[in-house]
This record gives sequence, C-alpha cells and structure tokens, in this order.
Amino acid sequence: MSPSDFLDKLMGRTSGYDARIRPNFKGPPVNVTCNIFINSFGSVTETTMDYRVNVFLRQQWNDPRLAYREYPDDSLDLDPSMLDSIWKPDLFFANEKGANFHEVTTDNKLLRIFKNGNVLYSIRLTLILSCPMDLKNFPMDIQTCTMQLESFGYTMNDLIFEWLEEQEAVQVAEGLTLPQFILRDEKDLGYCTKYYNTGKFTCIEVKFHLERQMGYYLIQMYIPSLLIVILSWVSFWINMDAAPARVGLGITTVLTMTTQSAGSRASLPKVSYVKAIDIWMAVCLLFVFAALLEYAAVNFVSRQHKEFMRLRRRQRRQRMGLSSGTASLESLRQLSSRHSSEHTYATLSQLSSSREEELSRESRFYLRGYGLGHCLQPKEGAGEGPSVYNPPAAGALLREGESLRRRYMDRAKRIDTISRAVFPFTFLVFNIFYWVVYKVLRSEDIHLVP
Repeated sequence: MSPSDFLDKLMGRTSGYDARIRPNFKGPPVNVTCNIFINSFGSVTETTMDYRVNVFLRQQWNDPRLAYREYPDDSLDLDPSMLDSIWKPDLFFANEKGANFHEVTTDNKLLRIFKNGNVLYSIRLTLILSCPMDLKNFPMDIQTCTMQLESFGYTMNDLIFEWLEEQEAVQVAEGLTLPQFILRDEKDLGYCTKYYNTGKFTCIEVKFHLERQMGYYLIQMYIPSLLIVILSWVSFWINMDAAPARVGLGITTVLTMTTQSAGSRASLPKVSYVKAIDIWMAVCLLFVFAALLEYAAVNFVSRQHKEFMRLRRRQRRQRMGLSSGTASLESLRQLSSRHSSEHTYATLSQLSSSREEELSRESRFYLRGYGLGHCLQPKEGAGEGPSVYNPPAAGALLREGESLRRRYMDRAKRIDTISRAVFPFTFLVFNIFYWVVYKVLRSEDIHLVP
C-alpha cells in the first residue's frame, strides 16, 4: 500500500472516520495526557498583573479508529493540515489574557500517530496569562503564577486531562533566565476541576514560583533615598545663622524625597494595602521633613532673647510711667494735706497701689512663660512702700542682654548637638527593624506557605 492510499484510508475517506465524534463515543471518557516545555518566560508586569510565556504544548490521547498495522513504521508524522481531519481535545487556558500561534516559516504544529492509535499533538504558543500578585512585601516578595488548562465543551464524562509523569510534565529550556526574578525548580502540579451550571469540567494547573531579585530596587530606590536622608543631616553641622543654606538644604531634600517616592509608585498598581517600599519611602520622607522642622525649632529658640528684651523694655517704660505718676501723687499728697481732707489722700494712695500691683502682675505673667519670672522678684531688703523707679545703667542692660543671648544660643546649639546623635541612631534602629521583618521573618513565612 502506498503512503497516499494509507492516508486516505486512515483519514476516513474509505472507513467512515468522523472528526466531530470523540473516541470511545458513549463509552469511557478520553484521557488526555499533557506536558509543557517552556521555551521562554518573562515580561512579568505588576501593573497589569500578568506574565508572558512561550511554550510547546503537547497533548497525547488514544483514538482506536486511527490504529494501523499495514504501514511498517511504528509512528507516522503527518502534515499539520491533516489536523482538521481528526478529532482533537478542546483545550483552552483558563487564565489566558492573550495568545497567538506561530506561523513562521510554517505552522509550528506537530501531528504524530502511533500504531496503537495514540496521537501526539504539539503546538507552539505565546501566552499572556493572568497572575494575581500580593505586593505587601514588594520588592522582597515571592510570587506564585499559575497556568490552568481546561476543557471548554466536554465534561468529565467525556474528557479528562492529566499531567504526564511528574518529572517530565513541565520542562524548562536550559539557561532560561528572567530579568528581575528567579524561576524556582520546584513546580506544583495539581488539579483545578471547575464546577459550572453546565457541568463539571476537567482542569489541570501548574504553579510557578518566582522570587524577585531586588538588585534593581537597591540601586534605583533604596540607596538613593538613604543618601538623601543622610544628606539632610548635614544641616545639623551648619551654623544656625546660615539660614539660607539650612533652609535650602532642607527644602531640597524634602522635594527630592517626594519625587523619589512618587517614582517608586509609578510602575506599581494602585493597591489598597501598604507595600514594603511604601513604608521605606514614607519613613525616609518623615526623616528629611523632621530635619527641616529641627532647624525651625533651632531658629525659634535662638531668637527668644530678643522677645525677652522687648518685654523688659516694655516693663521699664511702664515703671518709668509709674515713677512719674508716683511723683505727681506726692505733690497731690502735699496739696491735699493743706487744702483737703484725709479721705482724698487715702483714695489717691489706693489708686497708686492698685496700679503698681497691676503692672507687676502683667510683667510677671509675660515673663513666667519664658522661665524668667524670678528676674522680677523683689530683692531682699527692698522697701514695700512706693518708691521712685531708678532706671538701670546702660552697661548693666547690655550685660544682661548679652547674657540672655548666650543662654538662648546655647540652648539652640544643644538642640543641634542632640539631633546629630538622635537622628542617625533612630534611623539605624528603623533599618534593623525593617530589614529583619521583611527580609527574614516575612521571607520565612512565605516559604512555609504550601
């Protein structure tokens, strides 16, 4: 028998083969054994949560109608155009978002029939598959991406998918590498039988474990933000009188950190939970903002001696007014002793005492808030009665102002000195806590999840 005659008989031109009817019609279901060879794996995208893979999909089943004995070879390779003449499983990828066949230079399909009626059907596909990701540990996360193979029209009464032997079910091309991930050797094979209103459909799946390599994020995110935080601490060693330098440095680091934080979120989906990199960026932004506020506090404290001296001058003017008022009262006392009654003198004395007490209370109220209320306490041995106010000498006032200025400047310098130690130590503690939690503890929890 010539090969053409054999093919005519095999394809049903003389035997009544119907490609629309499955093997073992009205009998046991057809068992289809599947295996996958991964030619390339990549383009794992977080924004759309999918990945791209190029595979050789191989299906094998038995069709007794295609068994032969007349031809001497154990197997027969047929042209892909013969695929339309035989029955094929209606396999589809349940989590597929996009796919295409390959036709260069010809259809990348293989059809092989064995003597016992076994059929091998292999096809090359490029798939874009959905991969829901949990980004809480990003960029120190491990993602699990699945590939589900399911029957579209045949229920489990007619068709059942099975994996080939576990060692050969999913094969990977030698030297396969991914830009940001490591594809682990272990791959979980399982079944994902689907239950719909139209019946129970066979489904098999494989899970790929992808461990992210964070070298890119160390170079682009973590190290630059770390240096920006350290740069903001330079402000603590700059003289507090150099306001333009310290303010400019603080604002620059805050704006740079804000831009860096926005860039880290640009390539990620808008998820509702907090990611590991979000915590890092938020804390770094908090540190540079706190460094800017620290200079505001230093500047505020260093200028408080001016406020104090302003209050002292106000108090001095009030006492000078009180002194002139007391002299006028003394004249009135003499006049009242000659021409008026004792009642008028008592009334004027009460007015003088009440005015003096009011001014004293007001001055102490203003200065007590600055911790200098003791400066207004009367000296020991001072008379209790009204006396004429003697303004202090100009030299004493200058010495007092210089002493107050030095006191507040020392307080401001102390804030800078404390910040030089507190800021680095706090950031170091945060780093230890951050990396231990996300790189050690969270990683162990992920590995323990089956």
